[in-house]
Amino acid sequence: MARHARNERPEQPFTGFKLAHAVLSADGTRAAFTGLTLGAGRVYGVSAEASCVWNPRHAAPRRWCGCGFYCLHELSDARSLGCATENRSALLLEVTAAGRYIRYERGLRYSRQRVRVIRDSWCGCGRPGTALADAGSGLIGWRYLAPVCAPCAAGRQALRIADFAARLDGPVRLEPAPAAPGTAATGTAAGDAADTRTDAIAVLTAEIALLHARLDDLQSRLDR
Repeated sequence: MARHARNERPEQPFTGFKLAHAVLSADGTRAAFTGLTLGAGRVYGVSAEASCVWNPRHAAPRRWCGCGFYCLHELSDARSLGCATENRSALLLEVTAAGRYIRYERGLRYSRQRVRVIRDSWCGCGRPGTALADAGSGLIGWRYLAPVCAPCAAGRQALRIADFAARLDGPVRLEPAPAAPGTAATGTAAGDAADTRTDAIAVLTAEIALLHARLDDLQSRLDR
C-alpha cells in the first residue's frame, strides 16, 4: 500500500530497480529506454525528469494520477517481475531516484532518475543476453531491441550491450546477468515445469502489485 505525503522529498537519492525496454534511434547513433506500460510511448535517457502523459501541466508524480517513474526496492522483486511473458525482453536497470516521490510498500513513484547500471538481460531461450537485436516493433524514430545470447544472435544483425551503452547519453555500468539456478545446456521436463511455475509466480506478483495500486486509488478517493 502507498504511504502518501504532500511534497515528500528524500534527504538523499534512493537506489531502486526497474525494468525498461531498450530502443535504438532510426540512424543507429543513439540509444535510450522506454517504460513497460504507461511510459511505453515515451523515450528517456540516462538522466530523466518524469512528466505526465495525460496532463503535462502538473508535476509528476501526482497523488491523484499514475504518472511518474516507478522502481522497486528489492532486486529480487524486479527479477521476478522480469519473468512475466510480457516483460521477458526488458532490461533490468539499477537507478537512483530523487525529487518528488510517493512511497509504496515495495517501491517508489518519483520524479527524477538516473540509470546507473544495466544489470540483467535475458534471451528468449533462457540464456543471459549478450547483445540486442531488432525486436520487430518500435516508435516513430526508434526501434525496440530485445536481448539475445551468442548462439541465438548467430546470423542476425545485433548490437553488443556494451555498444548499446556507449550510444546512451551518459555513462552506465554493465553487470552481466547471473546464470539462472539449475540452468543446463539442454532443457528437461523438470526444468520446463520450474520455468512455468516461475512465470506463474511472476504474473501473480504483477497482478498483486496492480491490485495494490487500485486499492491505493480507492483509499485516496475515500480520504477525500
